[in-house]
Amino acid sequence: MTRHFSRWLSKTDLSVEALCNAIEEMERGLVDANLGGGIMKKRVALPGRGKRGSARSLIATNNLNRWFFLFGFEKNERDNISPKELTALKAVAADLLRLGVTQLEAAVAAKTLQEICHEN
Repeated sequence: MTRHFSRWLSKTDLSVEALCNAIEEMERGLVDANLGGGIMKKRVALPGRGKRGSARSLIATNNLNRWFFLFGFEKNERDNISPKELTALKAVAADLLRLGVTQLEAAVAAKTLQEICHEN
């Protein structure tokens, strides 16, 4: 079963549908950047805009069946994340990717994670 989770999202117009579409593209190998430590960067189009000038999403993944949306930002608000932020996100990614099914279900029940666009 493939599971997609949202941990944090910035104050953008990123919709669940747009994020799910981004994952579908990444599953087909369309990744904008591999930042290491299980972190991928993916452009996501905002309503009425193309991908190039829209939002960026940072996603933790094992490239198999776990995808965690960690952070999103609009390109017009910032160019990228800092090295310090990337280090922190890699630590979060490592923790999330280690979680077992029971732990994931408990996090969803506690609302510390939101499961979106999952397949059964």
